[in-house]
Formats: sequence, C-alpha cells, structure tokens
Amino acid sequence: MRKYIVTAAVGLLLIFSCKEKTPAPTPYNFNIPSGYPQPAQPGDNITTEEGIELGRRLFYDKRLSHDNSMSCGTCHLQENAFTDPRPFSIGIHGDMGTRNSMALINLTFNPNQRFFWDGRAATLEEQIFEPIRNPIEMASDWNTAIAKLKQEPIYPAMFKAAFGSETIDSVGVSKAIAQFLRSIVSFNSPFDRYARGEGTLTAQQLNGLNLIQDQTKGDCFHCHNAADRLFSNYRMTNNGLDPQSAWSNPNFDFGLYLVTGNPADKAKFKVPTLRNIMITGPYMHDSRFATMEEVLINHYLTGGQVSETIDPLMEYSPQALPSNPGLNLTPQDVQDIIAFLHTLTDQELITNPKFSDPW
Repeated sequence: MRKYIVTAAVGLLLIFSCKEKTPAPTPYNFNIPSGYPQPAQPGDNITTEEGIELGRRLFYDKRLSHDNSMSCGTCHLQENAFTDPRPFSIGIHGDMGTRNSMALINLTFNPNQRFFWDGRAATLEEQIFEPIRNPIEMASDWNTAIAKLKQEPIYPAMFKAAFGSETIDSVGVSKAIAQFLRSIVSFNSPFDRYARGEGTLTAQQLNGLNLIQDQTKGDCFHCHNAADRLFSNYRMTNNGLDPQSAWSNPNFDFGLYLVTGNPADKAKFKVPTLRNIMITGPYMHDSRFATMEEVLINHYLTGGQVSETIDPLMEYSPQALPSNPGLNLTPQDVQDIIAFLHTLTDQELITNPKFSDPW
C-alpha cells in the first residue's frame, strides 16, 4: 500500500510541476524570400513571438523617458521607415541632436554589427541602452525607468512569456526591444516583387537600376549593391562629403574616429541602406541634403571632396581623377535613378499594424 501512496504522491508532484512550468517562447519565422540574406541573431537573444510583442510595447512606452513624454518611436516613425523626418530629433528638454535619426530596418542583416552613425555600439542590444540615459534625448536613468515599468500590470507576465521570468531589468528591456527591431524586415517593395518575378518595373526604373549598378555611370554598387538585396554594405566609410580643410573646424564631426582614436577613421560613418530612401530624408549623418536630387547632383556628380581617408571606392573623386572628376550622368540619368529609388519604398512596412504603437 505504501508503494502506491508514494507513487501517487510523485505523480501529483509531476503534475503540479508541469503546470507551473513556463512554456518556451515561440521562435519567430522571418519568412525571408528565397535568394535573400538570412537573419543574424546572437545566441543569447533569439527572436521570438513573445519577445517581439514585449519589445514593441517597450519601443513605444514613453515611461522610458524622464518625463514620460517620448518613446523610441517618437524619433523613429513607422511612416518614415522608422526614422525622423526632422533634420535632427528633439529631446525631452528641447535639446536638438547633432545627427540624423537612422532608419531602423533590416538591422538583423547587418554583417558588421556596428550601430549608430559612428559605429560606437558593437551590438543592437548595446545600442538600445544609450538613448534612455542620453541627456539630450530621453534624459532618464535605468533605475528610474525600470521602477516605472514595474508599475505596469501587463509587464510581469509578458517578461515571463518572453524570458521565463517576471524580472524586469535593463538587460531584459534591451533584449526585448532588440528582438522587435530585428523583426522589422523590409523586403516587399516593388523592386522585390520584380526580383521575385511577381511584378514589373518601367523602362525608366530599370534604367535607373542599371545605372546604379554600372561602374562607369552611377557607380553606386560598391556600397549599395542591388545583388545582395540589402542595398548597403554596412561598412564605415568616408564618402567624400567634406574636404580635409574642414577638419580644422573645432566642431567638425569626425565620426568613427571619435570612437576608435585611429586617424585612419577620420570622417567615416556607417553606410545606410537605400531601401525606403525616398521616405527617410533628409540625408547624410548631418542632414545636409534635403532631397535625393541634391544628394546626386550636389555631391556624387562632383565626385566628392578630397581628404586622406576618402574611400578608394569613390572612383570619380578629384583625388582619383584630378583631371576629370565626377560621375558621367546626364540630367535624365539622375531622374531615372530617382525613379528606381522610388521602387524601394515598402508600403507594407510603413502600414503593417504589427510594427505600430500598441498603446
């Protein structure tokens, strides 16, 4: 009889322990089309359905800012491919940033794993830590932000579903937001439908595509290659925006050099993607160009400015071709390139409710 009682007790313990066990989070299916790059994820933060939904809540939660007035989504608007249409974003105290807000799309495909214009964050999780405590952005601190998040009744269960524990801390917040950001994939533009054989492009758009891939014409493919479907090599580079004489300005932004201290990194910035480029202006790290026409005509058609760190792939710069610098593009060529760039706008991305504010 004792044997049966012991067996029954063990059985009850197993039943209760099974009931108390938290189900494992559901791996997220990125649904990447054939021929496209596959997502890169850190082993300790695999993207899941539960993590994404928690991250979406946190991305739009204004309690992360000191005065509860702004969230990550305030400066990264879905309708603008998660960037800011203002030249520089404005923090909670009215302070203006010094660099354009970068688009938060296809971040999971970044092969070089550097984030921010100057590449100062080595991982996406690391990048997320900064805006909350930056005095000219959200101007809070993590202890205060976490204390406010703990007052939200829905978060303990969401953290438990995503990470197996109700603990709410800065590491969990950064991991969850990183998962949400990795889920923001943009591969359903008119160009993508054309590439998949599901749609067509006009003759003008096709000529624009050919021009950016042509080394003797647009010469864009070194940094913005259509073949890899990403339209960015995500490298840190000096694309010849400024002459070296500008470096003597005490307010000159040296980009990557400010992070590494290596003189070879002066004036280098991260190469952005051309995807959704027509809705992510103004352009360059300092928003100096309002339109893509200005980018092409006022910058790339001239070949760029000479400095000791200009990228050798700027093959038409005055440094590379002192006797005849600049791209060989006609006014019609410029318009054809612009027409093609419009085909990289992903309407599904900017209207998809799974990326929208849940509050």
